[in-house]
Amino acid sequence: MRGKSRERGAAMVEFALILPVLIMLVFGIIEFGRAFNANISLTHAAREGAREYAITQDATAGRAAATGAATSLNTGDMSFAISSCNFGDPATMRITYPFTFSIPFVSVGSIQLSAEGVMRCGG
Repeated sequence: MRGKSRERGAAMVEFALILPVLIMLVFGIIEFGRAFNANISLTHAAREGAREYAITQDATAGRAAATGAATSLNTGDMSFAISSCNFGDPATMRITYPFTFSIPFVSVGSIQLSAEGVMRCGG
């Protein structure tokens, strides 16, 4: 009888030691998924903005199209870099976005996501 209670205590201590690592792993996977989703949304927004800018040659319309396409992101945090648009040349829209991640037992951090859309000016 006495040996079984000691084994249960050892299993509980082992579980208590491994639990924080498992929680960090699960939340790390979740945060990676969130970052991947934000990167996909940012890429979509850059392509839509570049397409609109290449068609209309209006940078404001391109920014509006990009912010409209990024529905899952805080569009106020997005910053844009737009190239000139001469007929036949490629128009480039580069968007950067700060992504903040939070994992338990690890400090809150931020990474800079960026995406670029390129379309030929004039259609």
